[in-house]
Amino acid sequence: MARAGLGANWNCMFANDFDPKKASTYSANWGGDPLLVADVADVTSDQLPGHADLTWASFPCQDLSLAGDYVGLDGKRSGTFWPFWHLMKNLMAEGRGPRAIVLENVNGAITSNQGEDFRAIASALSGAKYNFGAIVIDARHWVPQSRPRLFFVGFRSDIHIPTEFSGVATDTWHPESLVDATSEMSQACKKHWMWWNLPIPPDRKEHLIDLIEDKPTGCDWHSPKETKYLVSLMAPHNRQKLNDAIATTKANKSRMVGGVYRRTRNGQQRAEIRFDNIAGCLRTPSGGSSRQTIIHVENGAVRSRLLSPREAARLMGLSDNYILPKNYNEAYHICGDGVAVPAVRHLIQNLIEPVLDASDRIMLAAAE
Repeated sequence: MARAGLGANWNCMFANDFDPKKASTYSANWGGDPLLVADVADVTSDQLPGHADLTWASFPCQDLSLAGDYVGLDGKRSGTFWPFWHLMKNLMAEGRGPRAIVLENVNGAITSNQGEDFRAIASALSGAKYNFGAIVIDARHWVPQSRPRLFFVGFRSDIHIPTEFSGVATDTWHPESLVDATSEMSQACKKHWMWWNLPIPPDRKEHLIDLIEDKPTGCDWHSPKETKYLVSLMAPHNRQKLNDAIATTKANKSRMVGGVYRRTRNGQQRAEIRFDNIAGCLRTPSGGSSRQTIIHVENGAVRSRLLSPREAARLMGLSDNYILPKNYNEAYHICGDGVAVPAVRHLIQNLIEPVLDASDRIMLAAAE
């Protein structure tokens, strides 16, 4: 999805993923791109061609989130950051360090291991003489899904950064946790730190209901018994939300769609629903509770089913032409483990591309 967000103006020189299912989906959509299916720890710099303008890395998030108990960068999965960074250091030693580096992960990277992981990434970038900053971008600006993600963005020291792209922390892109994390960085890191400025996107026009398929593909509606059981898992305040939706749609002869996740609260499974026109954050289907359910209420009648793979893809900003695996869990995994396309595009279009273009103009002027 990062590839989709980059757009047609970018040429992919090298792609890598360990998961063969993800790799096959990538090839189905970007068949012309060179792709190596391997552990990043086994990738060597001589497999990476030329001089890249940008290296993008989205390393596994499980150890940097509640799902991984905040194990952090020493975890088996998120620890893949270090072999990736070793690869980058080898490129730098060869004089081929990328002009820009983007590292994407969950917000848990800000606070995991009492902030040690955040400081470790910051130290890696500053130690390599990259001017860098971090920004939190929530996909809800563009698609009806609550999906905040952390993006480290660094530019090589020889890249000129116009003043309009860096200023002070803003509430939209720099939450309090991020501001607090920067205060704990070393002085060496602070010398390279940038508060990236991005324009605030216009108000989103699409709601969750607008992305729901009339005839779902890849899943079926629950039976009345299954829907009744799902409702039985709701605590009183969630049941009240459903009752209000039933009453509203009856009165207005309308329909509403809510997103539901099953969670364990105090040792008891609960179904938590939201009718705020936005879906909860998509996850990978490591278990039944990880897959998002929708409740459809029309003229007071209630139906439920799993979110379809195509609906999940739409929530990630993917077009309906994007090729998904036929297996439900595989398709849902692709979407739940991805990065929202419009969030990538906003970052690329409003920071990466203009900074690199400005630096190119300065270099061309100096050469004349």
